[in-house]
Amino acid sequence: MNEIASQAQLRMSYVRWALFTVPAIVFLGMLSGRIADSGYGNRWFASLAKPDFMPPGWAFGVAWTLLYILMGLALAVILHARGARLRGAAIGTFLVQLAANYAWSPLFFRAHMVTEAFWLLLFILALSIVTTALFARIRTIAAVLMLPYLAWLVFAGVLNHSIDRLNPDASSFVVPALKTRI
Repeated sequence: MNEIASQAQLRMSYVRWALFTVPAIVFLGMLSGRIADSGYGNRWFASLAKPDFMPPGWAFGVAWTLLYILMGLALAVILHARGARLRGAAIGTFLVQLAANYAWSPLFFRAHMVTEAFWLLLFILALSIVTTALFARIRTIAAVLMLPYLAWLVFAGVLNHSIDRLNPDASSFVVPALKTRI
């Protein structure tokens, strides 16, 4: 017997990584959205003109939850690939793009910096492409798990750019007052 660990032990190692990465990434994404007051509940965002292809509000919560789960699983695959060449670079690039991802909601929804959020989104997309390429050189499945995220980032970029074009004064837009009933 030349094996250091059995297949079952290797699977459990991956499961342990996934049990850490998936909830951590989902929780931090949720926290970023809460801090930013993101979504249609944000009065500033609700008052903006939106493109016709804007999905309903619930779709964003579902999409980001699924994307964060897939990203957490992809990261777990790479963390599990001990000794793999480029593993450190892949993890580092993933973490930088993830931090930028978490910064997008506060920049867009809290700071109302729509144009800057678009440029940040392009930065996230570029880093995510590099991350996916690095993941592919380590474990193909990790790169495949990142593909829906890349597709969503392209869609989000088009959406962000459209909102920016429809609302050129978005950063100085005054939030409508709450209505009171007497």
